[in-house]
Amino acid sequence: MSGPQILLVEDNAILREMIRRRLIRRGYDLILAKDGEEGLVVVREKKPAIVLLDMSLPGKDGWTVAGELKADDATAGIPVIALTAHAMRGDRQRALDAGCDDYVSKPIDFDLLTQKMQAFLEG
Repeated sequence: MSGPQILLVEDNAILREMIRRRLIRRGYDLILAKDGEEGLVVVREKKPAIVLLDMSLPGKDGWTVAGELKADDATAGIPVIALTAHAMRGDRQRALDAGCDDYVSKPIDFDLLTQKMQAFLEG
């Protein structure tokens, strides 16, 4: 694929593959990471255009990963979109406060997600 490189950090293998396939069909080039530690390594190595970050990861969770990415000058400018089943009042703000640039709740609305991704890519 020659589209923008997107990192998906998602621990659920079935969901990770489903999201990967749906976004590849829409022209994106996906890089995958299965947990927060791997996600941090991949971001620093590959410098993707956008990070799609599950917030409920084992070990280093998405809240921590987002904070570390935004605290590092080398990765602070990479947009991070939280992907989370946390859809209660205040969860969106919590994701933004952690360092995420936007938020999409699960189950994922792919039209909404790709609109948000395109806004970052074009911005």
